[in-house]
Amino acid sequence: MSIRVLLCDDHTILRDGLRNLLEGEPDLDVVGEASDGHQAIEAVRELQPDVVLMDINMPGMGGLEAVEKLTAEMPDIRILILTMYNQEEYLFRTIRAGAKGYLLKDSPVSEVVEAIRKVMSGGSVLNPSLTDKLLASYREPKEETAEKLSPRELEVLTALVQGLSNKLIAEQLFISETTVKLHISNIYRKLGVKSRSQAIMYAVREKLVVF
Repeated sequence: MSIRVLLCDDHTILRDGLRNLLEGEPDLDVVGEASDGHQAIEAVRELQPDVVLMDINMPGMGGLEAVEKLTAEMPDIRILILTMYNQEEYLFRTIRAGAKGYLLKDSPVSEVVEAIRKVMSGGSVLNPSLTDKLLASYREPKEETAEKLSPRELEVLTALVQGLSNKLIAEQLFISETTVKLHISNIYRKLGVKSRSQAIMYAVREKLVVF
């Protein structure tokens, strides 16, 4: 039986190219397409694909939120991320949410095809260039002595994980941007990190926030 694949990407040209390439494989069948997260969720419910090939950056609901919603609704769903983003925070968040693999768009077609087959068979896939980043993060010793964050700092950290800017965090929490920057500085110090992305990775890895 063919592997039923759903393509989720906001670029029509990319979807058309992927469809043509994948349908050239005897065991792959592209059963549908979606251009944003909302369409992806509806298509999954309607078409029941075997594997979902999901982009991250899409208008409206992006791939990250779509993965979280789909895996919450269907824990056994097989989602393979195909994106241009190699940032650690995207990798951690999608894997934590339940995605079965993470590939970059510059991957060879043969690698994408084999990844679909591997995910279908119950395996997981990670772009080779990201493997070292993932392994390094788990080799880092946990900050068991990290100072406990205050409730407000946890709110700010949650907003960071959600990708909000300092301005949006200030508006959401009804505080000034200066206060937001102070909270972020305290978060960095308490977690022992030096950047926004490191704080996000730490929060996701150690499950400090719920998103």
